[in-house]
Amino acid sequence: MRSAGRERLSLALMDARNHTLQLLGRFEQALGHALRMPAQPDLVPPAWLAGHIGWLAERWIARNPQRALGARCPPDAMHLASVDPEADRFFDPQLASREERWRLEMPGMTGIKAYLLDTLETTLELLEHAPEDDAGLYFFRMALFHEDLRGEDLVVLAQAAGVPLALPLPAGAAQRPEIGVPATRVVLGWPEVGFAPGIERGEEEALLPEFDIDAQPVSWAQYVEFIADGGYDRAELWHPEGWGWLQAEAEREGRRGPRYVEQIGVASGAVLQTLFGKPVRMGATQPVLHVNWWEADAWARWAGRRLPTEAEWQAAALQAGRRGFRWGDVREWTAGTLQPFQDYAADAWGPQAELDPQPFFGRARVLRGASFATRARMKHPRARGWALPERDDGFTGFRTCAV
Repeated sequence: MRSAGRERLSLALMDARNHTLQLLGRFEQALGHALRMPAQPDLVPPAWLAGHIGWLAERWIARNPQRALGARCPPDAMHLASVDPEADRFFDPQLASREERWRLEMPGMTGIKAYLLDTLETTLELLEHAPEDDAGLYFFRMALFHEDLRGEDLVVLAQAAGVPLALPLPAGAAQRPEIGVPATRVVLGWPEVGFAPGIERGEEEALLPEFDIDAQPVSWAQYVEFIADGGYDRAELWHPEGWGWLQAEAEREGRRGPRYVEQIGVASGAVLQTLFGKPVRMGATQPVLHVNWWEADAWARWAGRRLPTEAEWQAAALQAGRRGFRWGDVREWTAGTLQPFQDYAADAWGPQAELDPQPFFGRARVLRGASFATRARMKHPRARGWALPERDDGFTGFRTCAV
């Protein structure tokens, strides 16, 4: 889809908008017409997120006379007025902080749905006449990438709000022996692609010595062993910043396991985790879910292993798929901090999508792979995400390498 032409893009954009509207319908059933839920500082209201999807596409396509420039479009390009005179006030993230968004008197579901349908109709009309080249289709591909990404964010919000979703969890998998990957050369980034966000663009070569990596993410059975061995009480297993985070969490809510876990039977290995408002008994072979980077790193230390670098993760995903390397169930933490690839160039639309990585360089951690909530067309071994190490609201897990 990153190099899709007009016809495929048109179908995908309609599918993405239908998916957004279906998720909104679930929120409306659970939360009412106004979609009210308790404010959470790390998240944004579902009504705001839905409106923002339509707003970003409209701003950079229908309202952007220079859209045909594609990635060369300047950040300060002139923009036309919105079809909704209140759209900028409501949905421009640079005009309302995350805290303020929870207090905004935004339109109800009827208004937001109408805005989403209006903006999609205009986008599709303009797509019909767009130049069939990478520059001409750049912002249409961007709109699809953004909506699919925000669709996963809506699923994360549904988890936080306890909104029932009939989304199948990743199936368990019998533990396989770790996979040996021979010394190899891997190219990070997208050397040639029609669309990729700035954090994935560029080209950076990594020469890797041979390494051994888990065939699948760490399971609940493996993680419960860490808990049973006092993993949440042993400071020597934790990065100093991670231990500080854990102590603060323990004082507030008595943190003894991953987020949303209600009960852990250390003797039996049973785990009860709340998923979309319903307690679910997690299978022993299912991947551990809702762990942050500090927890993943502590488990790896406890096991005498380490988190893979993103270069190692990508090399294994590209080369060892036929040898049992399983990915796509959870987004996976990797070692090191987020850094740009060589020839990195910031996206003009990045700050307005709140996808500008620059403030997080050297602080955030890289996430690789995809989760069960990721749209299938978004799954690719080169895709790259990031989050601060304390974040555990996303569908995150991890795997490890031999030391």
